[in-house]
Amino acid sequence: MKAKLVRDNICYLIKKNGQIPEYHIAKTEEYDQSLLDKMIEELEEFRENPCMEEAADMYEVWLAILDRWDMVPLDVISCANKKKKERGGFFDGCILTDVKDETG
Repeated sequence: MKAKLVRDNICYLIKKNGQIPEYHIAKTEEYDQSLLDKMIEELEEFRENPCMEEAADMYEVWLAILDRWDMVPLDVISCANKKKKERGGFFDGCILTDVKDETG
């Protein structure tokens, strides 16, 4: 089995099931990388099966990422709202393919 970041209670649940989990608590650099890898994993799972469960997993990882980098969710939402007001969101499906100068 490839080592990967799991939810905090998974090892407890494995023990409760009569199995023996082998694990360690990540140090800072490993934890940082593991959080980002976990977000990619959850995003890929959502791509394969866009559902509430996969969205909830992405949300939980997102919260952990914000906490790790000392960001407050409401502050991130406020920043996102400001950017959305100035530049728009991602709801219309606009795909930019090129930008040309007016002169030529």
